[in-house]
Amino acid sequence: MTFTPRLSRRRLLQITGAGAGVALLGACGDDDGGSASGEIDWWHISNTDPMLSVWAQLAKDYEGAHSGVKIKITPLENEAFKAKLTTVTQAGKPPSLFHSWGGGVLNQQVQAGLVKEISGDVGWLSQINSNATKLYQVNGKQYGVPFDVGMVGFWYNKELFAKANIAAPPATWAEFLEVVRKLKAAKVTPIALAGAEKWPGHFYWSYLAIRQAGVAGMADAAKDGSFDRPDFVTAGAKLKELVDLQPFQTGFQGAKYSATDGQAAIMGNGQAAMELMGQWAPSTQASYSSTKQGIGDKLGFFPFPSLEGGKGAITEVFGGGNGFAIGKDAPPETLDFVKFLLTADSQRKATGAGGVLPVTQGAEDAIKDPNLKKVQETVAKATAFQLYLDQAYPPAVGAQVNDSVAELIAGTAKPEQVAAAIAKTAKTK
Repeated sequence: MTFTPRLSRRRLLQITGAGAGVALLGACGDDDGGSASGEIDWWHISNTDPMLSVWAQLAKDYEGAHSGVKIKITPLENEAFKAKLTTVTQAGKPPSLFHSWGGGVLNQQVQAGLVKEISGDVGWLSQINSNATKLYQVNGKQYGVPFDVGMVGFWYNKELFAKANIAAPPATWAEFLEVVRKLKAAKVTPIALAGAEKWPGHFYWSYLAIRQAGVAGMADAAKDGSFDRPDFVTAGAKLKELVDLQPFQTGFQGAKYSATDGQAAIMGNGQAAMELMGQWAPSTQASYSSTKQGIGDKLGFFPFPSLEGGKGAITEVFGGGNGFAIGKDAPPETLDFVKFLLTADSQRKATGAGGVLPVTQGAEDAIKDPNLKKVQETVAKATAFQLYLDQAYPPAVGAQVNDSVAELIAGTAKPEQVAAAIAKTAKTK
């Protein structure tokens, strides 16, 4: 993007927004990044099961097969991860291996010389989903690898839909608003939202912008920062239509995503009919539900509805995945460990546990959940793909999207003000 800034290492990364990623609770630890020779210092954001245990076992398996290699794992909650990563990257001491969503944040890490280019050492990426791989490229060079790819969509409670006499998921925005009205009439909370964390709210405006402008229109606006075009004002106006229906749970402004009373838990306990979330939703709902099982086969999935009169097709997907970047001082064993994590066998273990949607060819047969199969098939058939805005764009722009959309949802900003604020930030970067 033409407005991506070139920053010094000291000024790098006000990492904000959450994009994709499982927001989980965990301690930050006291280390300051970096690693000793032969020790891989690995930071990831999967600090609840299933992936907490899967990653731990895979690391143990690798250590067992490679004497002299020690893997030190630091699991961190999403926001805590970004805050701690900011601290160590500003000090020029990134971990050996750390979570990445690619996009604008990775771009700035590259500019600051904090991550290794691995283009010449990853011939095995030919077995990895090419769309997912491209998310971790900067100027055509590879600086990270994906381990998971999927999309944001609506996860819904079939039982609560039935209670409100809703026969099928909505296909258009007008139908979606009618579904919200029917749920409210049936005294069912339509939507769970973590208002205290701005990234879940940005999904709504972002998808509406994609449906109105199209992925091509998003790319055009990103070139010169012109997010004040009419299409983006319309996206805000459509979101305001939803907000005016008061669809979210009581107290949503103070709710977290991952907490015993947060967005994921509300869905997992059957207390709301819908949430707009990525492919990690089922496992996170289960983790934070009172039974640790979620709502089981009552859970369904449908793509974000089409927008009447919009330029974007319903087959255009908004999402991304999860991956890893390799720190500048990582020991040479780190890349080999990453290769091990992305073998079809390792990916099957992660997929079979319900933790990821695989990116390695041959591992798709491990997807057992019918909802996740639907997500995987929808991504595979997508006619265009837009990365989460708070990851696709430079951090300051992503933060502005999150902040402005949160203000619209709170009723303190108008659609025109949201578009103008995002454009102003984008045009100065």
